[in-house]
Amino acid sequence: MADGGKCGDATGRRPQTGRVTFVPGLTLARRFHDEMVGPLLAARLPGLRYAAGLLDGGSELLGLDTARSTDHDWGPRAQLFVADPAEVAPVRAVLAAGLPARFLGWPTRFLGGPEARLGVARADGDRHGVSVDELGGWLHGRLGFDPRAGLGVTDWLSVPTQRLAELTGGAVFHDGLDGALTAVREHLRWYPDDVWRYVLAAGWQRVGHAEHLAGRCAEVGDELGSQVVAAGLARDLMRLGLLLHRRWPPYAKWLGTVFATLPVAAPVVAALRTALGPGDWPAREAGLVRALEAVATWTNDAGLAARVDPGVRPFHDRPFRVLRADRFVTVLRAAITDPGLRERPPVGAVDQYLDNVDVLTHPDRVRPVAAAVLPG
Repeated sequence: MADGGKCGDATGRRPQTGRVTFVPGLTLARRFHDEMVGPLLAARLPGLRYAAGLLDGGSELLGLDTARSTDHDWGPRAQLFVADPAEVAPVRAVLAAGLPARFLGWPTRFLGGPEARLGVARADGDRHGVSVDELGGWLHGRLGFDPRAGLGVTDWLSVPTQRLAELTGGAVFHDGLDGALTAVREHLRWYPDDVWRYVLAAGWQRVGHAEHLAGRCAEVGDELGSQVVAAGLARDLMRLGLLLHRRWPPYAKWLGTVFATLPVAAPVVAALRTALGPGDWPAREAGLVRALEAVATWTNDAGLAARVDPGVRPFHDRPFRVLRADRFVTVLRAAITDPGLRERPPVGAVDQYLDNVDVLTHPDRVRPVAAAVLPG
């Protein structure tokens, strides 16, 4: 195969953005498949049925990569999926022998484990950026189950929203498995309504546990503690806001960026900036109040449960204004039609009560945790 680009460093060092024009990762990956990977497979393995895309993680899947992203785990790459495990090795062999060293000036070889995004792309790396897997096996490794067999409540509640954002984001470049890859993405597009209500109830439950604490910390002179509580509330409200607008909340690096893209987010962004800014408790409370009332209104507007007054009120006889978020928990749970799900404690999906990357990114770890917290 001919080199896909003229630019590059003959020494094999990573291209710098001053020499190679940055191309968004999904655009680069699509072109790499369409111009290099696809033609190579058609020539060497005619008749091969496969799907191709990019669904495995990275800022590019959300369209958020920049030139900064190119310093690691980034480059011309793609994922290929086949229907028969016996086809994996022959496809890998063809790719290893036939892919070019560079594409559009970017090295196609990575340092790291077999066909894994474990290092910096370099011309002298030993692994190309195209993975090959049997689709069902890859899905089990990524999710802990194959969505094509159906998703139960336990399945939905065991998958972090970051992983759902990746699988439903990204792109499919080719779907020669009778639309199987596209169908998987459609299965994972959004929660069933009852699961959605349950997860929202759990989000408001978290808010209800903490909404009065920022004021109490400030009252005893603990400004830092008050700010920490306010930051936790901001995170929960942003996640709730995305869920209410049918957007999978990403992990911390991109939570604020994605939240700010919501058409209605600007007033809440401004309110949370006030709440997290350098002001004293009255300013912090004013920001939290505006944010709480806005997200409460969004909850009513979603039409998933009976409407609740979205206005704040005193916390019993203490001088702190709160939403009394438990009111939203009550109506959302009451609207769940599945009696078994309705009776579950409102702890929600696994990433609403667990925040450890080394667990959340491993289905063999996260699913047992979810099953132990909420046995089916």
